[in-house]
Amino acid sequence: MYEKTVPIPPEDFVRVEWTSLKRYIAEIFYALGTPHDEAEIAADVLVTADLMGIESHGVQRLKRYTMGIRIGSVRPKATISIVKETPTTVLIDGGASLGQIVAYRAMEIAIKKAKSSGVAIVGVRNSHHFGIAGYYALQAIRRNMIGIVATNSEPLMSYTYTVGRNIGTNPIAIGFPTKTPPPILFDASTSIVPIGRIEVYAKQNRRIPLGWALSPEGSLTDDPRDVLVRGGSLLPLGGFGEEFGGHKGSGLALAIDILCGVLTGANYGVLVKHTTAKEPANVGHFIMAIDIDRISSLDFFLEKIEEYKKYIKSLKKVSENVEIWLPGEKAWLTMETRKKIGVPIHKNILKEIKEEGERLGIKFGVEIIKEIA
Repeated sequence: MYEKTVPIPPEDFVRVEWTSLKRYIAEIFYALGTPHDEAEIAADVLVTADLMGIESHGVQRLKRYTMGIRIGSVRPKATISIVKETPTTVLIDGGASLGQIVAYRAMEIAIKKAKSSGVAIVGVRNSHHFGIAGYYALQAIRRNMIGIVATNSEPLMSYTYTVGRNIGTNPIAIGFPTKTPPPILFDASTSIVPIGRIEVYAKQNRRIPLGWALSPEGSLTDDPRDVLVRGGSLLPLGGFGEEFGGHKGSGLALAIDILCGVLTGANYGVLVKHTTAKEPANVGHFIMAIDIDRISSLDFFLEKIEEYKKYIKSLKKVSENVEIWLPGEKAWLTMETRKKIGVPIHKNILKEIKEEGERLGIKFGVEIIKEIA
C-alpha cells in the first residue's frame, strides 16, 4: 500500500533483505580502514535512505565514498576536533572524514548540550557529503528533541537567472517527535531534485522530466547526460526563473550556504569540492538540537502536535483519489514496508556495489528476496 511505484521497466530490479545489505556495505567500509562502529553508521545512513525510498542517496552512492577513501580525499577513520566551544555552541573541524560520521558525532554533541542548556548549535567545517540530512534529525527526535540539520554541497545548481553550476543543492531537514510514529520529518534539497536522482535515471537508462535541469548552454533538457557528462546544472525549487518561485529556492540555498559555509569557515558556492576531488571538499554543516521541555513541556507538545496532525489530515481534499501526507510520513511507511518485503535495488546498482566488494575480496552477502517482474 505504501510502497513507492517501481520505475519502468520493473524487471530491472531485485528486492534485497535490508539487514544483509547494510552488513555488506559496512564490511566494505571496514575493509577500507573505517573502524567497525563508524562503518556501521556509514552503512546505516546509506541503507536507511534506500529503506525510505530516497534511492538517490542510498547504496548507489557507495562508490563516491569508496573512491574518496582510495584517492585520499576522505579519511576512512574519523579525525574530529573542536575548534571553539561554549555551553550552547561548538565549532568542529571534521578532519576531511566521512561526512556521515562527522554529522552523527556533531548531532550527538548538540543533543548533549541541548539537554544541559535547552538548545545547542554545532557548526562543522572540513567535512564531506553526509547522505540524507533527515538521518541526523532523527537522532534528535529519538531523544524527544527537535532536530534541524543543513549542509552545503558542491555547486550543482544554477542560481536564478544564471547559467552553470554555481551553488549547491544545500538540503535542510527539520524533525519533530510525535506521540505515535511516524515523526514529522521534513527533508529536502533546495533544488527541484538532488543530483542523485539524475544519477538513478541515468543508471536506469531513462530520460529526466523536462524542467529538472539545464544543459551547459542554459536550455531545459531531458537528457541526464547533459547534466552528468556535459556538466549541466539542476534548477532550484520553483524551477526556471521567478514565475513559479525559483528565486525562493535560490534564496534558501544561499541562506544555507551562509550558515554552513560562511559562518563555519567551510567552503561555499563554487569553492565546495566533490568527494573525489584532489583538493579538500571542505563541506560545511549546521546542526541544531532543541529540548522541547525548555520551551513548553514535552507532554503538552506531543498532545498539541497530535491535534495538528489531525487538523492537516482533516483538510478538504482536491479529490478523493489523493492522500494528504505529512512530511516524512510516506518515507517512514515505505521504510516499514521495505523492512518486511525487501528493498528494491536496480540491477545495475547491485552490480556496482558487488564489484566494490570483489575489489576488496569481500564475499557478496546480500540476500536476494526475489526478482521484480
